[in-house]
Amino acid sequence: EDVTVGVTFTDPDDPKPLPLIDIDPPTISMNFIPNDSPFAGKEGKYVTSRHIEERLKRETLSDVALQYEPLTDAVGFRVSGRGELHLSILIENMRREGYELQVTRPQVILKEEDGETLEPYEALTVDVDEQYQGAVIEKLGKLKGLMEEMTNQNGMARLKFKIPTRGLLGYRSEFMTDTKGMGMMSYVFAEYGPWAGEIVNRVSGVLVVKEPCTSVAFALFNLQERGKLFVGPGSPMYQGQILGEHCRSTDLVVNPAKGKKLTNMRASGSDESVVLTPPVMMTLEDCIAYINDDELVEVTPQSIRLRKKTGVRIKG
Repeated sequence: EDVTVGVTFTDPDDPKPLPLIDIDPPTISMNFIPNDSPFAGKEGKYVTSRHIEERLKRETLSDVALQYEPLTDAVGFRVSGRGELHLSILIENMRREGYELQVTRPQVILKEEDGETLEPYEALTVDVDEQYQGAVIEKLGKLKGLMEEMTNQNGMARLKFKIPTRGLLGYRSEFMTDTKGMGMMSYVFAEYGPWAGEIVNRVSGVLVVKEPCTSVAFALFNLQERGKLFVGPGSPMYQGQILGEHCRSTDLVVNPAKGKKLTNMRASGSDESVVLTPPVMMTLEDCIAYINDDELVEVTPQSIRLRKKTGVRIKG
């Protein structure tokens, strides 16, 4: 059981082990905590912290870049890995195996040296069509990326950046949108460097469900003008669940079950059929990149939900 990646078996009479393989250090951490929402235990098979710990322990035997440790201030585990995609693959595998859990927003792992805060940087390589390179350079510049090299050949541009790991959180989906799906990006850990300053994650607030209910088309139709919706009609919901994105910077508490008042009065033009815009279907990676510090992603074998943390006072 003590055999791990990089261990060498040698002749005991002439031991000459090979040097250990250098493994890039973890740069991102997330908290994996047991699900405590009102829907806890309804869809998952493994729901306790003991189940989660056994699964993480089993994963570390085959994934040498993954580390975990128990949280000191709450029930759950701090899981560290090589990036947002690395951890989201683990979460997706767990939910397919029947696990139910909640995860927090990814945080970069910082270091303190000589009184200075250091954060991880990535060496990012981007290949895009020349017509999209301007949008990519502008977006990465806002994310504190520093372009080190640019080459153009046969209508394609290769851009090399040095960028804080924080800047890449949630960027992949934006990159695919900006390049119309025609771009490629890859990155490897470069080094720890000075803190790059504040990077804005999300400027919009969210629509938060007021009380347990089942969403109604008429209520969602009236909420459409308030922002983008993440769920459709007929969805069971609980208090504190995130229904959609608010068009303003504040959170808004809403009632998605508010039906139409029924009277015996009818008038021409007042009873149009309800036309709903299709909800935004967010993937696990989208949800992880979307949430703020006071929000959680609830992951079950059948559903992925966004919610506010228990006890968080909702402003708006």
